[in-house]
Amino acid sequence: MVAPQKQSIRQNPYPDALPDFRNVGVLVRIVLLVNLGALAAAAVSAATLGDIAARFTLISAWTEPELLAAVIVLYVAAAPLLLLPYWAGVLGALACAVCGSVVMALAVNAIMGPERAQPWLWHAGWAFAAGVVLLEYFRLRNRAFSPALSEARLQALQARIRPHFLFNSINAVLSLMRSEPHRAETALEDLAELFRNLMADNRALTTFGEEVSLTRQYLNLEQLRMGDRLVVDWQVDASSESAAVPPLLLQPLVENAVYHGVEPGVGPGRVDIHAKVQSDELRIMIANPYHPDHPHRGGNHMALDNIRERLQLHFDVDAQLDTGVEMEQGVARYVIRMRLPFRKLNASRPLNRQQPSQD
Repeated sequence: MVAPQKQSIRQNPYPDALPDFRNVGVLVRIVLLVNLGALAAAAVSAATLGDIAARFTLISAWTEPELLAAVIVLYVAAAPLLLLPYWAGVLGALACAVCGSVVMALAVNAIMGPERAQPWLWHAGWAFAAGVVLLEYFRLRNRAFSPALSEARLQALQARIRPHFLFNSINAVLSLMRSEPHRAETALEDLAELFRNLMADNRALTTFGEEVSLTRQYLNLEQLRMGDRLVVDWQVDASSESAAVPPLLLQPLVENAVYHGVEPGVGPGRVDIHAKVQSDELRIMIANPYHPDHPHRGGNHMALDNIRERLQLHFDVDAQLDTGVEMEQGVARYVIRMRLPFRKLNASRPLNRQQPSQD
């Protein structure tokens, strides 16, 4: 009997999911694809090349108002749709698109008069067909990006586990075993929990509160060996902790802040970690001392590029990560600013803190 083959992390299926109809990138793609479909229909139905523009204008006169109505309905219904199982969400999205299209078609028919009116079932059929094509496009696009998410997760994992951090943490715990055994036990628990999360299959979104907790555990370990040299200024609004974010979003950047900003200095170094919800966005700021000539600095870009990639994969154009050097009372500080849409984690998509797959 042949033993079942162990699954690699790259082979783990990424679940089908509805697109977020509040996402600007999703809405732009819907509009572009529908208009490309209208242009294709105009090209097929036109007798000559010169007639294509006229046919496209005529088709657009019907499709654009209905498209606008369907997009508005989907935008309003996006949050409850994402709470549904995938196939129930698909049916709900199709129903929303058809309803928006039919209501607008009836309004246009009333304006244009009965002699130019078209049956509402005709509009409902085209809206349903367009919806099926678009949802299948987004499903296939999600499947296509699944390997990219897996690879990004692996890159994040490989970039995060620095041997010097593990060795220093173990040495710090050993130094406390006799003098402060309770503190040493707590540190070992933090270390185990930290590495359990780092090794987990972290492709689904998690909450920002989970990321804050993971980062605090990491900083507790760094505080053991650095003592008063490490100063952390936490300013995290309670409202931000329910936001859905990619896993391993905060801890890698804070680790870089310690490694590149605090360790190279000769005195105390302050790491700022600020987060708040503003204008329906989660805004995160991380700042640390800046040492432009230190050799550690060059390694910072791997984590930044990885997080940029994962933000784009999860939130498309709605998320942004910027970096720069800012002066604070004559002292240079390296600052990372992120903004991403504030979305609460859906109850139907639990935290993905699973054990790692076997390679």
